[in-house]
Amino acid sequence: MRMVDIIVNKREGNANTQAEIDFLINGYVNGEIPDYQISAWLMATFFQGMSDEESFYLTKAMLYSGDIIDLSMVDGVKVDKHSTGGVGDKTTLVLGPLVASVGAKVAKLSGRGLGHTGGTLDKMESIEGMSIDISEEKFIEQVNDINIAVAGQTKKLVPADKLLYALRDVTGTVPSKPLIASSIMSKKLASGADVICLDVKIGDGAFMKTLEDAKDLSKIMVAIGDSFGKKVTAFITDMDQPLGHTIGNRLEVKEAMETLMGNGPEDLETLCVNIASYMIYYANKAETLEAAKQLAYDQLHNGKAFAKFEEFIQAQGGVVPNLNDFIHVDEVMPYKAKKAGYIKQIKALNIGLASMKLGGGRETKEQDIDPNVGIVLHKKVGQCVEVGEVLCDIYRNQKWSDDILGLLDDAYCIVEEVVETPETIKTIIG
Repeated sequence: MRMVDIIVNKREGNANTQAEIDFLINGYVNGEIPDYQISAWLMATFFQGMSDEESFYLTKAMLYSGDIIDLSMVDGVKVDKHSTGGVGDKTTLVLGPLVASVGAKVAKLSGRGLGHTGGTLDKMESIEGMSIDISEEKFIEQVNDINIAVAGQTKKLVPADKLLYALRDVTGTVPSKPLIASSIMSKKLASGADVICLDVKIGDGAFMKTLEDAKDLSKIMVAIGDSFGKKVTAFITDMDQPLGHTIGNRLEVKEAMETLMGNGPEDLETLCVNIASYMIYYANKAETLEAAKQLAYDQLHNGKAFAKFEEFIQAQGGVVPNLNDFIHVDEVMPYKAKKAGYIKQIKALNIGLASMKLGGGRETKEQDIDPNVGIVLHKKVGQCVEVGEVLCDIYRNQKWSDDILGLLDDAYCIVEEVVETPETIKTIIG
C-alpha cells in the first residue's frame, strides 16, 4: 500500500477504505509517513469530505493509536460531556457536581485553554490546592466513592489526534467537519464513558458560525457514537454572546459556585439543567427526561449540588473558596455605554480576547494565566441601557493594553428597536 495512492483516491472524491485509513494513521504516528503526505491527504479530505463510514474508520484508528481508559471498575453508567469551546463556558464546573449529586458517575478528562480563555483545568487550578494530576487508580476510586473526578488528559491518550491537529492548524484544514468530529469523538471514546453529551457552540465566539454547520457536525459525531455503541446527544447552543456574566478563571469559578447554590444567571442554569437532564436520564437515575430535568433543577436549589461540589474540590486536594475573599485585583474599571438603546449583540470573541489581553488566557502554551483578572457583564443581549450605564467591569492587575477598550467598543451593538432575548439552546440532536 502506498500513501500517494490513498491521497489520489481521496483527491478524486472516492472513499478511503478502513485499511487505507489504518495505514496512514499508524504510519504517521510511527514516523513512517512524512508530514507533507499527510498534509496533502488532509487538504484532499477538506475539499472532498468523508462519509459516515470513513469518519468511523478514522475515529477508530485515532482511538486505538494510544491508551484507552478502562472504566469497567466503575460501578454504573459512566457519563461525560464535551463543549466545543466558548467564552464564559464554565459548564463542567456546574454540570459535573450537579449530575454526580443524583448518583450518576461523572468520569471526565479535560484540557487546558489555548487562546482567549482558560480551559476547565485552568479554572480548577485557580482554586487553592486543587490537583488535576490523578493516577488512573485514584481516578476510578474517586468516581466510585463520590461519583465524580475530573483530571488532565494523559500524553498517551489519542496521540494521533495531537499530531493531526498540529498539522491541521498550519495547513488550513482545521474547519473540516469530519476531521473535527473524529478529533472530538476519539478523545471522548478514549475516556471510557457510556453516555456523552456534546455542547456544540455556534456564533461569534464559536468555531461553528451557522446553525446548519453545527447540525452537520453534530450529526457526524452522533453517528460515530452510535457506531461505537455509545449514547451521544448534541446540544447546539448560543455563543453570539458570552455564557453567563463572567469571563476569567476565578470569576467563572465564583459564578459556577453561585449557580450551584441556585443563584446563577438564567442562561447558564438553563443550559446546565437541560444537559444534566439527559445525562441523568441515560444514567438511569430518572424514569423520564422531564423527571430528570426537574431533579436537576431541584438539586441546584436544595443545596445538594453545591454540597457535591465541595466534596469534589476537597477530594482533589482543593480548599473550597470563600467567595468574599477569592478575587484579588489592583483595579475594577467600569466600562460604560456610549449610547442608549437595546443590546443587539455582545461579540463573544471580542470579550474573550479582551480577557486574554488582561492575562486571563494564553497565546502560547508556555504563558501563565492570571486567575484573578477578567470581565464581568452587567447587561446581556435584549436588555435596555442608558448612556453612561455600566455594561461591564474590567478586573485588571498590571497587564494592560489600550486595544482592550477598542475590543469592548466593537463588541457591543446597541440599537433603538427592541431586541428579543436569544434562546440559549437552539436545537438538540441525538
